[in-house]
Amino acid sequence: VQLQASGGGLVQAGGSLRLSCAASGRTFSSYDMGWFRQALGKERAFVAAISRSGGVTLYADSVEGRFVISRDNAKNTVYLQMNSLKPEDTAVYYCAAAMKSGWLTIGTSNAYDYWGQGTQVTVSS
Repeated sequence: VQLQASGGGLVQAGGSLRLSCAASGRTFSSYDMGWFRQALGKERAFVAAISRSGGVTLYADSVEGRFVISRDNAKNTVYLQMNSLKPEDTAVYYCAAAMKSGWLTIGTSNAYDYWGQGTQVTVSS
């Protein structure tokens, strides 16, 4: 599967952005999907994940209550709605797809089989 992330940009603190990740192929609903981010000079970090049916989600503590992950299996797309953005949310955001790993490891990058190219989010203070 190929993943194409979009929707990044420059926003002021307190603002909102919605990221999208479009997947190719016919088996999108077979993948758990996740979002990760990597700030300059830091390691890639888990942000959020959503199960194949969309019924279960998981968030990093740092974004819980501010970000919402969702998916539309008919459109082969996963979304990340980011609200109340902070300067520390500045990073390149990556979407990823996991097929083989179980939900218990979904917060780790090793669980994912495919990665998108990343989209830059910059939050100004």
